[in-house]
Amino acid sequence: MPEYKQFPLADTAEGLTEADIIAWQVKPGDTVTVNQIVVEVETAKAAVELPIPWAGVITELLVEPGQTVEVGAPILTIDVDPGGKAAPAPTAPAAEEPAEEEMKPLVGYGSKAVVTQRRARKGAAPAAPAPVAAAPAPVAPAAPAVASKPKGGYVPLAKPPVRKLAKDLGVDLHALTGTADGGVITRDDVQAAANGSAAPAASSSTVSDSDSGYDPATRERRVPIKGVRKATAAAMVQSAYTAPHVTEFLTIDVTPMMEFREKLKKSREFAGVKVTPLTFAAKAVCLAAKRTPDVNAVWDEAAQEIVYKDYVHLGIAAATPRGLVVPKVRDADSMSLKELAIALTELTDVAREGKTTPAAMLGGTITITNVGVFGVDTGTPIINPGESAILCLGAIKDTPWVVDGEIKVRKVLQLSLSFDHRVVDGQQGSEFLADVGALLADPAVAITY
Repeated sequence: MPEYKQFPLADTAEGLTEADIIAWQVKPGDTVTVNQIVVEVETAKAAVELPIPWAGVITELLVEPGQTVEVGAPILTIDVDPGGKAAPAPTAPAAEEPAEEEMKPLVGYGSKAVVTQRRARKGAAPAAPAPVAAAPAPVAPAAPAVASKPKGGYVPLAKPPVRKLAKDLGVDLHALTGTADGGVITRDDVQAAANGSAAPAASSSTVSDSDSGYDPATRERRVPIKGVRKATAAAMVQSAYTAPHVTEFLTIDVTPMMEFREKLKKSREFAGVKVTPLTFAAKAVCLAAKRTPDVNAVWDEAAQEIVYKDYVHLGIAAATPRGLVVPKVRDADSMSLKELAIALTELTDVAREGKTTPAAMLGGTITITNVGVFGVDTGTPIINPGESAILCLGAIKDTPWVVDGEIKVRKVLQLSLSFDHRVVDGQQGSEFLADVGALLADPAVAITY
């Protein structure tokens, strides 16, 4: 007889409570194997592909792409004994869900160090229900409404109970206009559609504008705030209103650095290695942080302590199709210039592909953001939460510069440093920025550090 299990949304990193379903890799009726990727989700930290811990036949997809799901909630149903060979006796619901230890080694969950055994989250969705005798045959299941492809790419916004009600009443959510904030479809909207009532207008002003020949709604787009964008916004607000920011600026001549870069590109040791201004900045930050450890410390409000880090986990702010992410180069202070160049190349490539794992964005100590790649001169960056300083690199431009009393065209770079004034005083912030500037202006200075 069939044995049905429900696959819950796993916690892909410490502290996550929800994720957005991006795309299904399976559909009802598909046969899957153990550890096969079945869905791609976007958490507050990154996009992650989730494998399933069982083999069997998918019988139902319980959520649609675009929907936000709480960790622990079931997202699909699978028949793990479609042939009925084992014919297992019905088991209690608690036995249906795999233990945390069973799911821990699955591929696709990011770093193993992040996946740890934890107690069940309070309020988590119950484990899979006992097998239902009246369940449809898994060989050719009827495709549920959630498995259909969204019309025109539009994904209606509605909570799971509302989606179930719409399915039970035969109401197409794609045809409805949600009346709740953000266009979310409510139970009343579904009931009204089922009763044949017209959906209420979004607002009286819209009707008035349409009557006058101008409809602003046709030239606006509303995008739900979720995933990486939601997490970034929350983190920036927290940082801006928690840490008293101070920003200092420094303009330097980096002509020697750019000349040294050309020499390295031609050297045998750096053959095939991509050396960028960011590479030199990363090395400079690591060296300068040793002389001014305050910038690599953090304020612990709960413990009323300043925590000094004897290592540098260097964050690199990267723009990706899903928004801003800040993956880390672990123990960057122990790396040579060549090792840093390779690590930065790998980090940025993975980030641009949208494959940065949640584990890769945890535990940073200081961050670099490079607005110069967009041709911008400088900025006043917001400190990454859990850190005390962030260095901003501007664009390197040919600029008139006084050298030995004469005006010459030089490669000039603007730096800015934002720091938490609770941890870093003006003296320490200025010394650190001056050290970074000196190292970039003349890389040979590094031998004196």
